Amino acid sequence: MQSLELIENWPVPTAAAAVVRADGTVAGAHGPTGHRFPLASVTKPLAAYAALVAYEEGAVELDEPAGPDGSTVRHLLAHTSGLAFDEHRVTAPPGTRRLYSNAGFEVLGDHIAKVTDIPFAEYLRQAVLEPLGMTSTTLDGSPAKDGVSTVDDLVRFAAEVQAPRLLDPRTVLEAMSVVHPGLAGVLPGYGHQKPNDWGLGFEIRDGKSPHWTGASSSPRTFGHFGQSGTFLWIDPDAGAACVALTDRAFGPWAVESWPSFTDAVLAELGR
Repeated sequence: MQSLELIENWPVPTAAAAVVRADGTVAGAHGPTGHRFPLASVTKPLAAYAALVAYEEGAVELDEPAGPDGSTVRHLLAHTSGLAFDEHRVTAPPGTRRLYSNAGFEVLGDHIAKVTDIPFAEYLRQAVLEPLGMTSTTLDGSPAKDGVSTVDDLVRFAAEVQAPRLLDPRTVLEAMSVVHPGLAGVLPGYGHQKPNDWGLGFEIRDGKSPHWTGASSSPRTFGHFGQSGTFLWIDPDAGAACVALTDRAFGPWAVESWPSFTDAVLAELGR
């Protein structure tokens, strides 16, 4: 795909990208797709997927208590537990505001480790990484932000999310559907969004503006970006997903470069 070559123009030391269709075929790849990059918050969809495996295995229920009083596993996954961004401090009652929270994902990881009696990083490996052949992906620390992976591995994950084998497709449909519709909140790097829609561990594009995806991205597009200059989006209407990993922190360069890149990818897919 010619559009992927646009990463050559990004002001970053190293970048790699790929597009994978809903049938699992790789439409194109560019750059060192086997290079391991810190994922930052692109770790969260992987952690969420492991939590959903735990749910399907019967280890957890989505509506069981987890985190602050009144909060559940579902609240933690959807950033509505009321926990602060990076502190284990309650700033709102559960379900009332969309407070993007690393702390919430750390509490979620601790909760799953406790109920399964398996350290969360090991649970993630057994539940998601190993079955998908993601041999270059590791979690060394917070399930919110300490994953390291490659484009090749995340292509495997994006193929799985589009045509699930590890989960019931209905569970994935729920993960990409809005939890607590209408809640306002801050999308890190993009400011206040109303509504600020999220599913279970995945951010949902809907009508957000500004946004890190493209102007031509469908409202059903879901995924995540990371402060390490990384993103993964899945656009069900386009029947494809895109992964891009870099080694430069998210900033104005990404706000400028990513949407036009995504629009170019979608235009090429549509031809």
